[in-house]
Amino acid sequence: MTEQTTVAAAVRARKLDEERAQAILRATYELLGEMGYQGLRVDAVAARAQASKATLYRHWPTKAGLVVDAVNCCKEVEPPPGDTGTLRGDLTQWFWQIGETITGREGPILAGLFMAMQTDPELAAELRGMRDSKVPFAEAICARAAERGELRPGYDPRLIDEIVPALLFMHCFALGKPLDEPFITHLVDDIILPLLTR
Repeated sequence: MTEQTTVAAAVRARKLDEERAQAILRATYELLGEMGYQGLRVDAVAARAQASKATLYRHWPTKAGLVVDAVNCCKEVEPPPGDTGTLRGDLTQWFWQIGETITGREGPILAGLFMAMQTDPELAAELRGMRDSKVPFAEAICARAAERGELRPGYDPRLIDEIVPALLFMHCFALGKPLDEPFITHLVDDIILPLLTR
């Protein structure tokens, strides 16, 4: 076997390993949506991914580590908020986007993980380490608004990250209310705009 052939075989092997890892993580994410964190079993993941339990345990010794990698791999990437030309328009459009993510496929998965964090310290530590901050998007929206003269110096875009995801989560999951225009309008006009412009 030539050196070139050996290198090619090594590359194929790495690609196959990566494909296997992706299959395992996708299977984990799918089962997480179906069974929740507490109901997730390694043997079920192995069966769906057509992998051995030994392979899973070798690469992911803990369920928490496997689940966090699956979430990182499979959850949708949030696109940056669009520029509507006004602060109110930008916030309204973005909060709809966040709300649709929360009420979509990912919402129940994340809700289940948040509940499991209360009894699984290892999962809690892993998830807190991967928290997806919305501060950069909030900063971009507020910076545009400041350039348009809609915000004065001293505004705090971090308030959006502290308040909006929690209120949307509470509204849609804890209270079981629909994501609708009156709630988004209330969130923008009665809570966030007054805080940013006070």
